[in-house]
Amino acid sequence: MSESKKVILGISVGELNGIGAEVILKTFQDTRMFDFCTPVVFANGKLMNFIKKQLRLKTSVYQVASLDKIEEGKLNVINVWEEAVKIEFGTESNEVGAYAFKSLKAATEALKENKIDALVTAPIHKATIQSEEFKFPGHTDYLNQELEGDSLMFMVTDELKVGLFTDHVALPEVVKHLTPGLISQKINTINQSLIKDFGISKPKIAVLGINPHTGDNGVIGKEDDEILRPTLQKLKEAGKLVFGPYAADSFFGSESYKQFDAVVATYHDQGLIPFKTLSFGKGVNYTAGLSHVRTSPDHGTAFEIAGKGEANHESFREAVYAAIEIYNHRDTYQKLTENPLKSVKKKGFDRS
Repeated sequence: MSESKKVILGISVGELNGIGAEVILKTFQDTRMFDFCTPVVFANGKLMNFIKKQLRLKTSVYQVASLDKIEEGKLNVINVWEEAVKIEFGTESNEVGAYAFKSLKAATEALKENKIDALVTAPIHKATIQSEEFKFPGHTDYLNQELEGDSLMFMVTDELKVGLFTDHVALPEVVKHLTPGLISQKINTINQSLIKDFGISKPKIAVLGINPHTGDNGVIGKEDDEILRPTLQKLKEAGKLVFGPYAADSFFGSESYKQFDAVVATYHDQGLIPFKTLSFGKGVNYTAGLSHVRTSPDHGTAFEIAGKGEANHESFREAVYAAIEIYNHRDTYQKLTENPLKSVKKKGFDRS
């Protein structure tokens, strides 16, 4: 991939009865997007053209037989399947949902083999995609299995970045997952991601409390005092700029988040409700901590507007931008942190 002048961006098509194909086509209807990347959609060319016509879009779809045939300046579509798929926008269908997994699986394989540089995933329907091969609550857990590293759901914009200690975990189970080991792992992952993926040399990280008012000295729960505070103290002693725990109810409304490079929430809704309230339509779901870059828009399949041409593609476009920027940040970081002796040898100064 190093010979390519632009990032080769793989795209999984997501739930076909939803808005995934629509936001993809709308994003690349603007030909200026091709200045930043060479996109390739893992789906079926005839199907993408059908959806394009149904929605009266003008995006030029270029069918390719293999990844070595993709062309710059075009929305490349590689056929993952050949058969026709019956599309019924806004309808839940396990049969149609299976194609979302076919697309994701093919795109992930290409990512693992470095045939694409980064991956952007259109939204899946978490129920209809389930199968013998896909038994996960979402993309993050599947990619954690397939790629190297420890995945972390990281919701990001330029102004706000929110990570989670637990993501798709039922509320009664959250505290059982919040061990010192997990807390340390997630904060270390966020810290490293901010350095490597976002170019922030000394990240400041805020942590939200587990209980209301961080437990009020044990009156509303002891977990903040017994688990969270001691773990954060050890991370501080190890050199991490980590602060908290902060009471979650006032943290975002008071704009305290603006003092930090990232915020860590203890569970899904504690972090995602304020994030989507402040950033909906502009936010990006980034899977930090893995060997390859994957981003996604911050919305779901939107069955209620699927097929009507009403989908806002701004978040998907931001996911494309984020994937490119993060990939380039990683590339720069890798070059800057290479073994300097290796660099000297490459320049012809090997004194051995």
